[in-house]
Amino acid sequence: MAEREKSNREEIQDLPWHTRSAEDALQELETDLEQGLTAQEAEERLERYGPNTIERREADPAWRVLLRQFLDPLIYILLLAAAVSFAFQEIVDAAVILAVVVLNAGIGFSQEWRARKAIESLQEMTAPKARVVRDGEETEIDGDQVVPGDIVVLKAGASVPADVRIVRARDLRVDESALTGESHPVSKEDSAVDDEQAVPGDQVGMAFSGTTAVRGRGRGVVVRTGDASELGKIAEAAHSVGEVKTPIQEKMEHLAKLIGIAIAVLAVIVVAGGSLLGIPLDEIVRTAVALTVGAVPEALPIVLTVTLAVGVQRMAKRNAIMRSLPAVETLGSTTVVGSDKTGTLTVNRMTVGAVWAGGERHRLRGRDDEAGAEAGEDGDEAGADEEEEDDGGEAADVHEVADQVAEGQTDPVAMTLLTGLLANESESLPDEDDEDGGGGGDPTENALLEAAVRAGLDINETRESHGQVDIIPFESERQFMATINETPEGRRVFLKGSPEAVLEHCAHELGPDGEARDLDADAVREAASALADEGYRVLAMAYGDTDAESFDGDDPGADLVLAGLQGLEDPIRPEAADAVAQAQRAGIRVLMLTGDHARTARAIARQLGFGDDVRVEEGRNLAERSDEEVAELVKEVDVYARVSPQHKLRLVEALKEQGHVVGVTGDGVNDAPALRAAHIGIAMGKIGTDAAREASEMVLADDNFASITNAIEEGRVVFANVRKVTYFLLSTGIGLVLTILSSLFGPWPLPYVAAQVLWINLVTNGLQDVALAFEGGEPGLLDEPPRDPEEGVLNSFVLWRLAWVGILIATGTMAVFWWMLQQDASIELARSVAMTQMVMFQFFHVLNARSLHQSFVKVPLRNNRFLFVAMILALLAHIGALHLPFMQALFSTVPLAWEQWLMVVAVGATIIVVAEIDKFFIRRRMARGDGDAPREEAGSEHAEED
Repeated sequence: MAEREKSNREEIQDLPWHTRSAEDALQELETDLEQGLTAQEAEERLERYGPNTIERREADPAWRVLLRQFLDPLIYILLLAAAVSFAFQEIVDAAVILAVVVLNAGIGFSQEWRARKAIESLQEMTAPKARVVRDGEETEIDGDQVVPGDIVVLKAGASVPADVRIVRARDLRVDESALTGESHPVSKEDSAVDDEQAVPGDQVGMAFSGTTAVRGRGRGVVVRTGDASELGKIAEAAHSVGEVKTPIQEKMEHLAKLIGIAIAVLAVIVVAGGSLLGIPLDEIVRTAVALTVGAVPEALPIVLTVTLAVGVQRMAKRNAIMRSLPAVETLGSTTVVGSDKTGTLTVNRMTVGAVWAGGERHRLRGRDDEAGAEAGEDGDEAGADEEEEDDGGEAADVHEVADQVAEGQTDPVAMTLLTGLLANESESLPDEDDEDGGGGGDPTENALLEAAVRAGLDINETRESHGQVDIIPFESERQFMATINETPEGRRVFLKGSPEAVLEHCAHELGPDGEARDLDADAVREAASALADEGYRVLAMAYGDTDAESFDGDDPGADLVLAGLQGLEDPIRPEAADAVAQAQRAGIRVLMLTGDHARTARAIARQLGFGDDVRVEEGRNLAERSDEEVAELVKEVDVYARVSPQHKLRLVEALKEQGHVVGVTGDGVNDAPALRAAHIGIAMGKIGTDAAREASEMVLADDNFASITNAIEEGRVVFANVRKVTYFLLSTGIGLVLTILSSLFGPWPLPYVAAQVLWINLVTNGLQDVALAFEGGEPGLLDEPPRDPEEGVLNSFVLWRLAWVGILIATGTMAVFWWMLQQDASIELARSVAMTQMVMFQFFHVLNARSLHQSFVKVPLRNNRFLFVAMILALLAHIGALHLPFMQALFSTVPLAWEQWLMVVAVGATIIVVAEIDKFFIRRRMARGDGDAPREEAGSEHAEED
């Protein structure tokens, strides 16, 4: 049944319905515009095509999520060590090992269980109800009951329940921003598009599932439902992408495999060597278990989780909410960020940004300014005195435009704004608290109202004094709307529309002195073109006196006076340009991916700092190129216009193939596949759809692109801390392994038993390595390029440091152990001294690990109070293990004399001295520019020196 439904849906999906005429669509689907389907036909088609729902991906059950926490090479080794310990009656050692494994699995399970829903919100995007025509009557049905052939009734505020071929439309406009990224509602009509490759944003005869009608009325025939719809394709693309492992996951998995191989080799050496030397089997096993426990960094998975969790908390304070712990570090190594324009780089709210009137350019102030307008680079303040313009410092009187209207003056700016207010079908502005700026009217109409209000006009008072007598509603075929209003100066026509449509009805224009003069149509067109090149959507305003009480059909008259032009834009966020520049300084390439037209995309890109000669590529051109051509194109082009979800996904995949670590920002349904395909998806928290948020790893709480640069910095801090923790753990682990191996092949017994090794690794060592996760950021991180994505946590520099530190720790520990045996000390006392020596090495070495090249005195403990507390607690805990009877029994320890304490402290401090000498020479090499220290640390040279 499911396969048959899928086959039927694929047949429909393959048809390019936007190229079919409305009549052909009705005929092919065997339906009637006025009668619709019968109840029986609808039932049969529901059986044939299936319900209008998007298939959900089944989530893994809890037991599988829990099982996945144990699928790690290091965990396998620990489980094997626990089994061997049980077999040889080492119950305490086995229990401690298993406790570590269970603790690690519990942390991993809880994190994954909270962040596992990636597709479910797409199901919620479909309309729960739909208004259709059946048996000749309009009726409301559940959205999942809509079938191909249904006649859907669309009106303002109605959600489109499925993909619909428009058959009848009257001033129908649909908000497709969530699907295509188009920043303003799209006019829909019943005409076909003679281009099978047209992206959804160019298919004017189609309305798509998940979008919303914001104006007018219309009817259409359903052509695609459920998974076959554009929304369904997005869900299917997101399903097919699958999970993408982040760089830190891949690096730590690779490191775990290397450690596992090394431990296996060492275990074989121990067993083979011990057998050849005739060592008893139980001693070989104890040695092998101790070596295994000592070599495995048990705390590493836990500390990695803590480090990432700390990064999550810090990002949250900077308005970046992480939904996936491993993705915290991904931003730190991100090389490319692909950003949707609408709502991400722009505010997703139409506003009037420029006015051309009286032959001069004017720029309106932002919505938060108190005055009506401010001087532009090449124009006046709207309604300002000449002296104020020359002075350039004072704002215009907010009431001046209102005064001019009240006094009946024909100032060009005042008349342009007045026309936008009167020739307008929005009743009022949306509430200021409306986060998405949607409100109840058309965004373009709202923007014109807002421009008038910003200039000092009161909507209600102005409309009361200029009562409307008649109206010609806007329709896409006419490209204008007009009203007749009874004004204090008499009856007047007010006309608003596209420049070409308005010019056809004008014979005059207002000059800067407010007097009508002959129309210079070429100058008006040139001004409109200039505004359009800057990314503005241009509307012309005109007016004229009339004696008529109503319009003669659709004719507003032929002798009107052009008042001026208003340029509307979806303005960039105030901080967006700086954020893009900061990302570029950090070596991160920023791509702008938008559904808007190329001219608009180019203008916005220039404002964002992409350059005056920025190259813009249209999505349809991507469809015509091979994968190899797209791979070459993406190396050169940073701005893409008229892109569909499939185009975005293809760009992300091309960048990933080139080895980039890709982050993608977005807020709409259209972003979901790319968000999921990228190494990290970044969704908008305020205006973002549920689909975008659920498909992402990070959500920006303030919808601020600038927060991404903050998150990038925190991501780099996380990686630096992961490297510090790994260095600290493995260097002490190497010391443990070398001491154990030396005991097997040397003239002395094991310096510590398995339980003591676990104590060193998990308690004294564990407290301090967790504290390293709280190290703060270091200046300069954003002044360096991203790391090579192939660079591991352990580079050549860190590996060299691991080697000599491990040898130093092993040498010092075995020296004191040998010394104690030479003094005829008991094996319990000698092991207690050796165990304490390891603890003291860790105590001092954690200070070295805070920076791989900077002196520990330049990074004071007050900057990480948690580390100071952890060091004290670790020392106290170890003193307790030496002196408390029950811990003595558990770990086979005895107290140390004061002279023995002096010895282990003095030997342990040598690691500080040697490390400081090494760091001194590293800093000298860095000063010459030939150092090999990790880049994350390079910026810390000047950190916290004050």
